[in-house]
Amino acid sequence: MADITYLPARDGPLYLSLVTDAYSRKIAGHHVHDSLHAKSVATAFKRALRRHRRHQPLVHHSNRGVQYCSSLYPSLHQRHGVQCSMTDGYDCYQNALAERLNSILKSELLLHSPDNLEQARKMVDEAVQIYNTERPHLALKNKTPDEVHRAL
Repeated sequence: MADITYLPARDGPLYLSLVTDAYSRKIAGHHVHDSLHAKSVATAFKRALRRHRRHQPLVHHSNRGVQYCSSLYPSLHQRHGVQCSMTDGYDCYQNALAERLNSILKSELLLHSPDNLEQARKMVDEAVQIYNTERPHLALKNKTPDEVHRAL
């Protein structure tokens, strides 16, 4: 599943694109960027694809943001044999897991605003590491996303 969230920074607005494994809740790819171009958002998806080692078919779910509907994103799906799934409208509940992840990162792990893009990338890298390897989830029977993902 994928989503984009806003990160306020002293130097101007920044954005965090996330691709998360819905089963394990592990953040498989992320990218912090300063524009909402499809190319920037696709970077998180490409990172997730590089880390994917299993040979099962993949389904990629997102909302209908212009980045995900651009010609670039569906071409990545086609090139890598990934089935595309999108919300049928702009209802945030149809992408609830991704929205919940945004909330966890911003309210528990990214506790202050970065000054600039470089600092934001370092902060997010650290937050993702903590989220994936240290933060247990009740929905995962108090295991971390990394533990569940490795057991697949």
